Amino acid sequence: MANSGMDYQLQGLNSLRITPLDDDEEDQDEPQEIEIDEDEEEDDDEEGVTLGFAEKPKNPRSVLRHLFPSKAGGVPAWLDPVDLPPESSRTCGFCGDPLQFLLQIYAPISEKESTFHRTLFVFMCPSMACLLRDQHEQWKHGEEKLRRSVKVFRCQLPRSNHFYSSEPPKHDGTDKPLSTGAVLCSWCGTWKGEKVCSSCRKARYCSEKHQAMHWRSGHKNDCRQIIISSQSSGPGHGNSGEKLAALEKVACRTLWCEYEILIEEECIYDSNMSEDNGLGTSIVPANNKTDESFQSLLDKFEANDDKKKWASFQERIARAPEQVLRYCRDLMAKPLWPLLIGRPSKADIPKCNYCKGPLCYEFQIMPQLLYYFDVKNDPDSLDWATVVVFTCQASCEASIAYKEEFAWVQLYPSAGTL
Repeated sequence: MANSGMDYQLQGLNSLRITPLDDDEEDQDEPQEIEIDEDEEEDDDEEGVTLGFAEKPKNPRSVLRHLFPSKAGGVPAWLDPVDLPPESSRTCGFCGDPLQFLLQIYAPISEKESTFHRTLFVFMCPSMACLLRDQHEQWKHGEEKLRRSVKVFRCQLPRSNHFYSSEPPKHDGTDKPLSTGAVLCSWCGTWKGEKVCSSCRKARYCSEKHQAMHWRSGHKNDCRQIIISSQSSGPGHGNSGEKLAALEKVACRTLWCEYEILIEEECIYDSNMSEDNGLGTSIVPANNKTDESFQSLLDKFEANDDKKKWASFQERIARAPEQVLRYCRDLMAKPLWPLLIGRPSKADIPKCNYCKGPLCYEFQIMPQLLYYFDVKNDPDSLDWATVVVFTCQASCEASIAYKEEFAWVQLYPSAGTL
């Protein structure tokens, strides 16, 4: 991972083009479906786009589930804390490891009672090798179940539910959920701990791999002390409570750093562009070397259209260079595609798994998020151009608490798959 979002933009720049994702013409009786128009120019004046920015939580309580946070990294704040995704849904389709939490977006839909609370969760395998293989799967059509290394889950609740008060949070430290949630994995703190340590019977795990990792990282010794302490109430065993309390904390040290996602409307940045076209607010200040690198690559474009489209993309992002997320659940909304190649056609976007209705674009994740996660710029490090999430246009209801949606991952040509 490079030291700024600019480094991501430099990768694969020779083939960079931008084309929008459009909707079909409006039909008052049928839900509109998504269609690609490769000839239409990107609409730089599109309104209604919400941007997400990563910021370290000022108070750890602000990302608890009963405060309905939007957040990235760390562990998920499950909306339904009991009926979590099953084991068959929570693993990478290639390596079989449990997926790692990437981010969640609190996105209620006010028009429906059943979506008074609504959160979208994104998980990803941290292996770039799996993400490369994922590219072949997302192009498949038909009824065949896709193997994915990126998964999105939608959860929604009505205002009156078993888990939260019907009144809005006060954010004064007194807010509490109405019920407890499922016991989570002692290692990752992400998935339901359905497996129990056979020795101490206290530690819980989502998979055998996480149980083995926890054992090697120190639970081997802690487990023995918990057993001894539970067998004796005499003096000298007063640390049993400390060991049990440690099990409630996430033992894994390789989870991505936790951030709140703060929301701003993109339109407010239109009037705040600095004289240097907005790059002055970049995490890593622009310098002559970077400018020369961009110019050198731009000079290699054979067609003026390519230069124009890249400049349009760069100008749009430069309004707020630190954005990690773009959100707009309007039927006319389009993802901001960084690349021409590797975009889906209309036929590549599947129907909803549950109601068989159309999916619509809802948000996209920008590669700048990897900078905040301190992902290194190594050949096998995780990288993407954008991750675009499509969700059920009707936000349908089904008996399952966490409904799987569809993510389209676009990689840079340098990744060797596009």
